[in-house]
Amino acid sequence: MHQGGCHCGAVRYETSSLPERHSVCCCTDCRRTAGAPMVAWAIYPKDAVKETQGAPKSRASSEHAERFFCADCGTGLFYVSEAYLPGKIDVASASLDEPDLIGAPQAIVQTAERIAWAAGIHALPAFSRFPGMD
Repeated sequence: MHQGGCHCGAVRYETSSLPERHSVCCCTDCRRTAGAPMVAWAIYPKDAVKETQGAPKSRASSEHAERFFCADCGTGLFYVSEAYLPGKIDVASASLDEPDLIGAPQAIVQTAERIAWAAGIHALPAFSRFPGMD
């Protein structure tokens, strides 16, 4: 079982299994709702994810999908689409308390919509903190 939640702590959840798949999505909807070049998602059967505190707010992000987020701090938490993922729920894996415990993503999806510079982001210089603070 893994636990997670939003940035402010108003919404908490737990999972009862390991995810079926862990992927990074580059689609425009994910990018715009997260304000980030990509979002990592861990997919579970719907009944394997339970809210334990608070209740996320939801909104339709397209005609086929609903996104759930904390109404207080805005953290994106879940994605549901019966059209594309029937009976499943995607959990934003970075919202897990210990995301490393579910393992690394196995795929990058929706690369047709990826920001061009994101394809080579792994080749940039890396710093453990801010440059000059290492």
